[in-house]
Amino acid sequence: MSTELLRAEGITKRFTGALALSDVDFDLRSGEVHVLLGENGAGKSTLVKVLAGAHSPDAGRIVVGGEEVRLGSPQQAAKLGIAVIHQELTLVPDLSVAENLFLGRTPRRFGFVDRAQIRRRAGEVLDRVGLRVDPSTPVRGLGIAQQQMVEIARALDTDAKVLVLDEPTAVLTETETDRLLEIMSELREQGVGLVFITHHLDEIRRIADRITVLRDGESVGVLPAGASVDEMVRTMVGRTISEQYPRRAQEPGEVLLGVSGLTRSGAFTEVSFEVRAGEVLGIAGLVGSGRTEVARAVFGVDRYDSGEVVVAGTRLKPGDVQAVMRAGLGLVPEDRKGQGLVLTSSVGENLGLVTMRAATRGGFVDRKAQRVRTSAMAGRLRVKTAGQDQLVRELSGGNQQKVVIGKWLLADVRVLVLDEPTRGVDVGAKVEIYELVNELTDAGHAVVLISSDLPEVIGMSDRVLVMSAGRVAGELTAEEATQDAVMALAVSESGPQRWSHRDGFSDEWQEAERDTPRPVPSEETITDTTREQAT
Repeated sequence: MSTELLRAEGITKRFTGALALSDVDFDLRSGEVHVLLGENGAGKSTLVKVLAGAHSPDAGRIVVGGEEVRLGSPQQAAKLGIAVIHQELTLVPDLSVAENLFLGRTPRRFGFVDRAQIRRRAGEVLDRVGLRVDPSTPVRGLGIAQQQMVEIARALDTDAKVLVLDEPTAVLTETETDRLLEIMSELREQGVGLVFITHHLDEIRRIADRITVLRDGESVGVLPAGASVDEMVRTMVGRTISEQYPRRAQEPGEVLLGVSGLTRSGAFTEVSFEVRAGEVLGIAGLVGSGRTEVARAVFGVDRYDSGEVVVAGTRLKPGDVQAVMRAGLGLVPEDRKGQGLVLTSSVGENLGLVTMRAATRGGFVDRKAQRVRTSAMAGRLRVKTAGQDQLVRELSGGNQQKVVIGKWLLADVRVLVLDEPTRGVDVGAKVEIYELVNELTDAGHAVVLISSDLPEVIGMSDRVLVMSAGRVAGELTAEEATQDAVMALAVSESGPQRWSHRDGFSDEWQEAERDTPRPVPSEETITDTTREQAT
């Protein structure tokens, strides 16, 4: 018979005047997977941080193992058997995989670090999650999905009684996700209690024993295992979502973006395409195919060796971000935190980054007018925030993404490139982002949509460009763009590529990621990119 491992009663938490949690109850039993479900900003991650000791609640109490406790720190929570895999990675980039696995609990012998034991145990821990990397490799050299698996392996090695997983599958391949769900099932059989957060409803149906739904910081219901997708969505967002991909096609107009013969050695070769007014061009392909690299080159963040980029008739100089922005092209990067936002600034300041120059009069920014515009945009996008002065880092991932998109909407760009625009975003916010795409094309703008979510690319694009090994493998109309047709083109060239996370294609392509780490941008590169976008 299962026993209660953890209970939270009446948890309330405020940030900068905003009510993040209001009188929330939650409990976890041994041998169960209890899912926390809700839109971005519903309070899921805040509740997780309260349970992990990272936040102290303003009201309520927590009971662990039948005794009321005050979790003053993550270390205290760990001593009580609570391990957390956070949405944001907590690895140290310049330390090795092995050092990160045992950070804070390094094996010692005769008072000295036992490196032989570290190497041996690291291999065993990595084998448990099926990650094949050299334990001596610096974490900075791993891809994001591989880093997430290291984080998961570290948490599993603590022999915790309670394991909290906050969106661990957001960047994992289908194969990696399957392995993680298998591990979760094994832990459940061993009597471990698991708290699981994910936006992928198919995963919930596969693994959940109970589902607690949060909305606007309040618990609005507990659903049983086997709850339908419609029931989950209706409880989560308070309404039925009738159409997952609500694309409104327009008659294409003039060419707004033309890319011809774009080449950068080792990244992409002879890439050519055009996008017309009122059109969404989807770019599909395996990770490593060059999609993001092309987007960064077109926007001027990275230089290219040859070719040309023309926006609304203006030929752009390679590597000139300012000229690209003046021509009317914007980029929502795949790494919103590292490259799309200034996390130490407010919501209003981030929304106004791109239009700051236009709002300057006589050397001074018209802050009053700027606040009026940014406030209106936050309202239009339904950003859940306590106000413009709230730090953007305090927002949920989905609301942060709305801010990144909003700054370009304020700039009224003619062409907007969206790179993984819905990664880590809940189903309700996804539809809102898709409607923004429709609004842009309705108004005669053009959109380039890059995504690892193949149904998203197919469902929201008027044409689909497929890349493979740094080249354009082919182009499909909306009618031709089936999953099989896209996949056939995507694998038409050899190269270290894979589908990212929600495609469901064969394992052999997904396995490639384990052996082909993608470099993580240096802190200097990220800072420079953010600064360029902010000017």
